[in-house]
Amino acid sequence: MNEYKIHPIVMGTKIFDKSMMTYQHGYGETYTIPIYCWYIEGGNKNVLVDTGEMNPIQSEEREKAVRGKIYKFEEGLARWNLKPEDIDVVIHTHLHNDHCENDYKCVNAVFYVHEKELERIYDPHPLDFRYLEDYIEDADENNQIITISGDAEILSGIGVTHTPAHTEGGLTVWINTSEGKAAITGFCVIEENFDPPKTIKAMEMDVIPPGTHVNVYEAYDLLMKVREEADILIPLHEPRFAAMDTIP
Repeated sequence: MNEYKIHPIVMGTKIFDKSMMTYQHGYGETYTIPIYCWYIEGGNKNVLVDTGEMNPIQSEEREKAVRGKIYKFEEGLARWNLKPEDIDVVIHTHLHNDHCENDYKCVNAVFYVHEKELERIYDPHPLDFRYLEDYIEDADENNQIITISGDAEILSGIGVTHTPAHTEGGLTVWINTSEGKAAITGFCVIEENFDPPKTIKAMEMDVIPPGTHVNVYEAYDLLMKVREEADILIPLHEPRFAAMDTIP
């Protein structure tokens, strides 16, 4: 089985109420999250998890908030001597716009997407405005998309689990590393979701569900499951990875 290194690349940010990450917790607290593209180095394929924002705001204020540099897609890939056309595989945690805006640039890639996400991006519920089909139409028309209906192995040492916590087709990506099995979560959370403050634990809650979710009870259980199974937890929007070049 191949071993990989995971390179977090900040390709955008969002500023909003913290409760968007931490369900019923952090109301009124302004919080900035990084939006990542993850380059998975190892094996004979160039693999990305998500592709980030097309036109990120690059400002000193935002970089200070996430404690890391913000890149445009081509800039971020160039750090690892890659161009968009070099990408062979993209695995999508889900298809909210900030996770797939650069898909059209990866003209030689295949895209792994859960079938529920493909359904939703073409027919979103009114409550979920984050889907925009424009970002994946090129890949879909070019037959670059491979749909997944459940858990699957993508490559040797890289697999996905269906985790419908944040969206119906969320995929948690499992990556074999030198220090064990890493999980890039298929739901939008930060580290605090997996390690709540004492005030939350005092309420007998071991994790905090994502602020945006499909079913809050199922989301809670899925967070517990991923936390128990992962050797390395990588919450999808955790700011501390913005300053890291490589995991582990």
